[in-house]
Amino acid sequence: MAAHNELGKEGEYLAATYLTEKGYCILHRNWFAGKRDLDIVAQKGNELIIVEVKTRRNNLFGIPSDALTNRKIHNIISATDAYIKQYQIDMPVRFDVITIIGSHPPYQIEHIPNAFLPPLWE
Repeated sequence: MAAHNELGKEGEYLAATYLTEKGYCILHRNWFAGKRDLDIVAQKGNELIIVEVKTRRNNLFGIPSDALTNRKIHNIISATDAYIKQYQIDMPVRFDVITIIGSHPPYQIEHIPNAFLPPLWE
């Protein structure tokens, strides 16, 4: 497996651990709807939280959350729609981003709740 894939896997593990320690229940990791995926699907209280994880060794090429493009947001929304339909979810949904910088502990972890809202389509 390529080094960047290993780093991404490690980042998702760290993010899931972080969320669990904060009282979130992890429902799924790396959930796929066709070619689109959701990094982490969690629940806290009566809210479904979709978490996009962005991991980088350093921030030399910008902060990790800058990699969250409009296309990626569209894919997350589409995958979330499929998830909600498959599991018949009837609760509010929130979209968070967790950024992780570093290649070994201590990692710099930032949790951005409500990082984006679904765009309104006509």
